[in-house]
Amino acid sequence: MRALCIARHRFLSDHYCEVFSASDIVCSSVVGFDEGTRVARDIRPDVVLCDFDLLVTAPLERWERDSRLMTIPILAVSLTKRPDEIEPGEASAIAGFLYLPTLSQADASRLVRCAARRPVHAPSGALRWNNSGPTEVQRHP
Repeated sequence: MRALCIARHRFLSDHYCEVFSASDIVCSSVVGFDEGTRVARDIRPDVVLCDFDLLVTAPLERWERDSRLMTIPILAVSLTKRPDEIEPGEASAIAGFLYLPTLSQADASRLVRCAARRPVHAPSGALRWNNSGPTEVQRHP
């Protein structure tokens, strides 16, 4: 699994990489949202971990309209701002918020892996809808 860590300073993005690195998470570190957007388009990470303070001013509309980026979840990461300090509008364009002082390294890595899971798409015609929801379509050879 691949993660891209974006922050305002190299020290902070490198720190995020260190925290989130695990045996199955390979992290890349970049500085600034513009550079992060460019690198994300090139390497197509499974998830982006971005410093919350940087996200507040980031041009997320470009990310949301870019077909190569729109499916990559962005998690806001903070060392200083608690979840209860976030205004509702500040977090609307992100997939989740991680307040690092409350997480162990193992928990942080597990949450990133969960956020990076993609929906499973059934093969065309494998499901059909009835009044109670999806049901499996029987296929005969």
